[in-house]
Amino acid sequence: MSAAAPPLPHAQRGAPAATRRLGWLCAAGAAVAVAVVLSLALGSRSLSLDELWRAFFTGGEGPGTEVVREMRVPRTLVGLMVGAALGLAGAVMQGLTRNPIAEPGILGVSQGAAVAVVLAIAYAGAHALTDYVWYAFAGAGLAGVAVYAVAARGRGGATPVKLALSGAAINALLVSVTMGVLTTRSATLDEFRFWQIGSLSGRDAEIAGQIWPFLLVGTVLVLAAARGLDALALGEDVARGLGQNVALVRITGGLGATVLTGAGVAATGPIAFVGLAVPHLARALVGGGHRWLLPMCALLGPVVLLVSDVLGRLVFPPSEVPAGVMTALVGVPFLVFLVRRSGVRA
Repeated sequence: MSAAAPPLPHAQRGAPAATRRLGWLCAAGAAVAVAVVLSLALGSRSLSLDELWRAFFTGGEGPGTEVVREMRVPRTLVGLMVGAALGLAGAVMQGLTRNPIAEPGILGVSQGAAVAVVLAIAYAGAHALTDYVWYAFAGAGLAGVAVYAVAARGRGGATPVKLALSGAAINALLVSVTMGVLTTRSATLDEFRFWQIGSLSGRDAEIAGQIWPFLLVGTVLVLAAARGLDALALGEDVARGLGQNVALVRITGGLGATVLTGAGVAATGPIAFVGLAVPHLARALVGGGHRWLLPMCALLGPVVLLVSDVLGRLVFPPSEVPAGVMTALVGVPFLVFLVRRSGVRA
């Protein structure tokens, strides 16, 4: 009888898994390219690939070229940036809270931005989208800091449960403030509702230029926290035993997620379910290790947002359904599926 084959070294066992994950990342990159082409080509006026080629590479003129360069390129660029930001933020928040249904709104960031926009319209005379960006970002940041400050007090610091509870409390407070202002200033409601619904429509290159530095900083912070998030998934005691500073991981990851969410929400308004659904899709493809999970989320987020935006343009042409509505329509069935699959019983 022949001897059994010796077990493969650990590096060789991991090679097929790494190759598979790399293959999925390449496929996600290709999906991003397809989503970009669809975003540039489809809408109330659909354009052929030949028209896109002329618009970018031959200096052609005409209505189609103007639509691509002036409207769809900035819109697509903002969609790429915001989709990646929300995907990354959702993955980090789920990792920090160890909560599979956590998403960027859990730390009060989205509602903080909403309050700031309402106050800016009502009392600061902000009536342009480029004005909303700065107020929204400031409000998102302050709300995130407030949630963490509340959760950090007391024994144990900012534990996942305390973060979720403090986020719910701050969210409730901010919703009350928002509703209070809107019910007393009807003119504010008319302007605010177009931002609140979440959309890529009307976003121009100036918006992209305002948010990209914040997205870069937020991305660097969440990538720096990746190793700590992997350790934190094993439990706080294990993470400390592995030499991780749990408080520093939470601060770094939470700050990065807040910056990413704040910039994204400021640019497009609240976009639902991207931060919830994308991390779960990414885990199904590359596993839970954040070194692979975060890049996959950064690729899948833009795909989900851009495809939702394109579908919204095609449903009732020449009108369009905002991207925030379309992502919710896609996200609700996904959330129901997630709940049924979890098998959790009371």
